[in-house]
Amino acid sequence: MNWGTKLIIGMLSFMTFIVVLAVLMIRSETDALVDQDYYEKGLNYDHEFTLKEQVIKDNALPVIRLSDESLIITFKTEATGTLKIMRTAKKSMDRMMNFKSDSNKNVILSSKDLAKGNWKFIMQWKANNGIAYLNEQEVSIP
Repeated sequence: MNWGTKLIIGMLSFMTFIVVLAVLMIRSETDALVDQDYYEKGLNYDHEFTLKEQVIKDNALPVIRLSDESLIITFKTEATGTLKIMRTAKKSMDRMMNFKSDSNKNVILSSKDLAKGNWKFIMQWKANNGIAYLNEQEVSIP
C-alpha cells in the first residue's frame, strides 16, 4: 500500500466521521435547557425577581421532603398556586399542575411517577393573606 492509498483511506474515514456526527446532531432531541419563549421571560424578569425576593423577605421558603412514595411540600401558610416540575435531562417529562395546600400547609405528590435523577421545581403561589411568591428549587430523587 503506497502513501496515496493511505491518504485516501484517511480522508474517507474522516469524512465518514463528520457525516455520522451530523446525522446524530440532526436526529437528537432539542435542547431541554433552551426556552422557546425566552424573550417574553426576559421582559417579565423584573416581576419574577420581585416575587423571588418576597420569599426571602417573608422567610416563606417551602420545604420539600421525600418519604417512601410521596413528595411533601410544606409551606409557611396555606397556599394556592401552580407547580412546574422540570426534568433537565428530558423536556418531555416536564409537568405543570395546580395545587392547594391542606390544613397542615402541605401539598402531597406521588413520587413514584418521577424518574430518578435531578428535577427542578418552580412554584408560584399566593398565601392566604394575598401575597404572591415564586420559588425555584432543585430536587434529587434517589
